[in-house]
Amino acid sequence: MMLDLSLIWAGLIATAVLLYVTLDGFDLGVGILFPFAKSKEERDVMMNTIAPVWDGNETWLVLGGGGLLAAFPLAYSVLMPALYLPVLLMLAGLILRGVAFEFRFRALNRGRKFWTQMFAGGSILTAAAQGLILGGFIQGVTVENDRFAGGPFDWLTPYTLLVSAGIVAGYALLGGAWLMMKTKDNLHGDARRWTLVSAAAVAVLLAAVSVATLVVHHRIGMRWGIDTAEVQIAWDILAPRLAIPALGLAGLATIVLMARRGSHVWPFIGALLVFLSGYAGLAVSFMPYIVPYALDFRQAAAPDNALGLMLVGTAVILPAILAYTAWVYWVFRGKIDGESGYHH
Repeated sequence: MMLDLSLIWAGLIATAVLLYVTLDGFDLGVGILFPFAKSKEERDVMMNTIAPVWDGNETWLVLGGGGLLAAFPLAYSVLMPALYLPVLLMLAGLILRGVAFEFRFRALNRGRKFWTQMFAGGSILTAAAQGLILGGFIQGVTVENDRFAGGPFDWLTPYTLLVSAGIVAGYALLGGAWLMMKTKDNLHGDARRWTLVSAAAVAVLLAAVSVATLVVHHRIGMRWGIDTAEVQIAWDILAPRLAIPALGLAGLATIVLMARRGSHVWPFIGALLVFLSGYAGLAVSFMPYIVPYALDFRQAAAPDNALGLMLVGTAVILPAILAYTAWVYWVFRGKIDGESGYHH
């Protein structure tokens, strides 16, 4: 029995992207919430909650981006020229927050304030750029003869800005829920408030993006059984797919109800469900296309011998990464206070 290597690699990259969004999402969210902290001590605790894991979380971005280049070079050659500028903005934000993360702990008072601002700014820039990338991907790119044939600013539209705002709010939600799980006392109360506000923003923006997507991309609507041109609904198509938005609504309800009941863990689980719902919605909307409605993953895949060789190495490395990641989260489980942390 022959392995479907292109399908395996599509699954690996999709999994890597999901892990990146959820894991790096909460530490980007902590940075987004940084300006709302009341004191230096609170910001120190916030940073210490992510200090042991933030750089490891970005491993999944490397796997996703590197895997796309190696396993689906045709898709990479189309998507990168279409999204060069937001990708560069994302990388600039990641570099800025990485530098700020280390320098802030070593700076004196004036320098600490500067690097605090840079950490927050880098986090917001990274999240916003990722939203622009996602929005540009969803609205589609112009492809002719398997090459990008659009302009350098095709990704910058009202729709992509709306998606970008949704991603920033979503990461803030993950960050707030993470802080609820990892902090206590006054900071925990602040995190609870940030989480509830972010959940409300996510609910509004998620609904707005969903409606806008149906307007922007008629074919996505047809995938869901919604014909926006004829204003018709095919319930036999839509009904089984309603479980996906229902999962997102269940996640939002979990966040609100459990946060109000004082739960420390369930709001974070609810936030993960919201992101899982959104990711499943993207899968339904685009599968099997890796460049929306232009190239599917089989058309864009590298030769099987290359995919097979890479899979051998991945089969060795990936379990080690997963095991190490799980071990780090286990070692640094529990609450963080002002007397504990990575830099103490």
